[in-house]
Amino acid sequence: MRKYFRAFLMYALIGLFAMSCNFTESMTIEPDGSGKITVDFDGSSLMDMMGDEMKENGEEQKMDSIFDFAYLLEERKDSIAQLSQEKQDKLKRLENFKMRIQMDTEAKAMKLSMFSNFKNVNELSDMMSTFEDANSMQDLGGKSMANEDSPMGGSKGTDVSYKFENNKFSRTTEIINPALFEKSKDSLKQMEMFMSESTYTLKYTFPKKIRKVSAENALFSQDGKTFTLEVSFLEMMKDPKILDLEVELED
Repeated sequence: MRKYFRAFLMYALIGLFAMSCNFTESMTIEPDGSGKITVDFDGSSLMDMMGDEMKENGEEQKMDSIFDFAYLLEERKDSIAQLSQEKQDKLKRLENFKMRIQMDTEAKAMKLSMFSNFKNVNELSDMMSTFEDANSMQDLGGKSMANEDSPMGGSKGTDVSYKFENNKFSRTTEIINPALFEKSKDSLKQMEMFMSESTYTLKYTFPKKIRKVSAENALFSQDGKTFTLEVSFLEMMKDPKILDLEVELED
């Protein structure tokens, strides 16, 4: 268990710093509408900065583990019950997710993946917010490891919805709390120099060939069923609607 929370603490640090790191949101939709969604985080640049210090402190050289949030939420349900209903609802969104942590201090490599299967894409919520909610889990002492003043430490005041029906898919962002969204943007200013090279990428695979995508910069796979769209992470945080798009599949 101690090993688990040490890794989880490292995950929290990633959320706090997010320096020159890249996120990839991947989704695969099957013919029946079910599928899998994953957010991958490449923290190799952070490990390049922290790897030597971790080795000096006796941290683990290598790690490759998968953690089930449903188990963690059940294990700590008494503590969670003492939180506000809003925080409880956010944590409940994690129960269908698992997280894989791969870390190699010698190679200065780190990768985290949060993933979940779904029965219908319409049931999905904002993956970036879900990623942040994981960072709001509390440690054994009951103190939050997330920094709520960080743009990666809590809700950005936005919500993303997904819809797929009749060969048409959409990803739509709504600003549900303008004041909170503006506060989040203000907190980005002190991190801009560190995040300038960070990216956020969408990689979506559909059961049929794509006829068209509203995003002009989208790239397509050879079989025409997958598109990739990369944007600046900093620009995405300032204007999350740059990832709004519509996809139309062939009949």
